[in-house]
Amino acid sequence: MMKYDAVIFDLDGTLTDSAAGIVGGIRHALSGVGRALPDEALLRTFVGPPLSLSFMEILGMGEEEYARALALYREYYSVTGYLENAVFPGVRALLKAIRDAGTYVAIASNKPRESILVILEHFDLLRYFDSVQGPLPDEEPDKAELIARANPAGLRAVMVGDRALDIEAAHAVGIPSVAALWGYGTGEELHAAGATFFADSIDSLYALLGLGKPQPRGYFISFEGNDGSGKSTQAKLLAERLSQIGYDVLPTREPGGTPIGETIRGIVLDAGNDGIDPATEALLYAAARAQHVSQVIRPALDRGMLVVSDRYVDSSVAYQGAGRGLGTERVRAMNDFATGGLLPDVTLFIRLAPEEGIRRRTAKHLLDRLEKEGADFHARVAEAFDRMASGDRRFVTVESQPLKADTAQAVFEAVTRRLREDGMP
Repeated sequence: MMKYDAVIFDLDGTLTDSAAGIVGGIRHALSGVGRALPDEALLRTFVGPPLSLSFMEILGMGEEEYARALALYREYYSVTGYLENAVFPGVRALLKAIRDAGTYVAIASNKPRESILVILEHFDLLRYFDSVQGPLPDEEPDKAELIARANPAGLRAVMVGDRALDIEAAHAVGIPSVAALWGYGTGEELHAAGATFFADSIDSLYALLGLGKPQPRGYFISFEGNDGSGKSTQAKLLAERLSQIGYDVLPTREPGGTPIGETIRGIVLDAGNDGIDPATEALLYAAARAQHVSQVIRPALDRGMLVVSDRYVDSSVAYQGAGRGLGTERVRAMNDFATGGLLPDVTLFIRLAPEEGIRRRTAKHLLDRLEKEGADFHARVAEAFDRMASGDRRFVTVESQPLKADTAQAVFEAVTRRLREDGMP
């Protein structure tokens, strides 16, 4: 298949699954102007084409009513709707492969250009594009004009889109088109529009664009911190956001992650088991981890997934090595054997004063066996985490903020920065 000098993408339905946010905005707009809501099937056809087509030509709005509906739609979409969106799995790797091949990459979308830029920035996709074209304020260019703007040098280009409008606009500017069959347009619609090529999946675009598909690479992220630091919440939030921006993510936890690990978790955290010897405790954690690595983490990494684990080896080094006084190097060696030497690519240390962490935990629920340990124990744990985080590039320290959203944004920015540094899409 021909290798093109430029690839121009539509956005909604081609790179991102944005239907929920768009339909939500349309519902908000129609309710705001007193219109009855169309059925779901008709609403779905509004995803992709300009809203002027949907509101004025299909619903019969006049210019004044359309202006009010459009303002209401943008009000919803700018605050809520753009977040009700997700990057299709495989898009990130494809965009990186296109850029790595030296190919010019652009977007031509009927969405306002300002909104496109906000979405691409939020989903960490902006870095892949040489040109981003959408309507500027107070203009409504047709799709052919946007495609022409996206390719000002007249490179040998191809348009990839999921609606007839994309295909017809590509014909109008004299370039071939690829119909994205995973999007919002039907096969009948795209065939009738005369698409040059048809792609039934994102993976099938590699051959159509003359590219080799790269081998997926796994990436391991762990979260550490004293009890009450909020690391479990942050691990969950990061896994959700990484999935939303197009990564294949496996969230997991320690101790646990497997049936055996969950059984061990019940033993070591049960407040009634206060007679466990420190060495026994350390060995139980290592046993759960060995099962976790062999049964869950390594297989997921081999499949090219991002693994996000709430705790890993560093917790044992801090809690059993320093907190229990078994010696950090001894515990580290024990876990090196248990894991086969597997360490995370990056570890997020959510830092919070240990006394504040225990205060938070006490206010919320009964404390488990480790949380019930005294202030000196938790101080030793915190000091161990601080030492590890200060001397190892693998660690990224994020201060735990009163607002979870503030901590989550700092975590997301740190992780996406590290992913870029490590050559991940």
